[in-house]
Amino acid sequence: MAANSSMGWRLLGGISAVLAGIAVRKLLVTGWRQATGDNPPANPAAPGTRWREAIPYALASGAAMGLARLVATRKAADYYRKSTGHLPPGMEEVT
Repeated sequence: MAANSSMGWRLLGGISAVLAGIAVRKLLVTGWRQATGDNPPANPAAPGTRWREAIPYALASGAAMGLARLVATRKAADYYRKSTGHLPPGMEEVT
């Protein structure tokens, strides 16, 4: 039963993180276009991307993706706990 529980959590956690990433990416692109009037850099790490575009986009996308992953994981863990009566494998309750 522990293997099924672990596999279910990995699937739920992975899907929620991917969906959150897709949603945040769309919001980032829309927000960048509204703020700058231009498309975001396709690859901020590419040498041809200007630093004044690469740094703000890297900071914004990193923070937004990290926050989205945190929210998605917490929501998925809460759903998992409500469904199974316990936290997912590897997650401890902080007391």
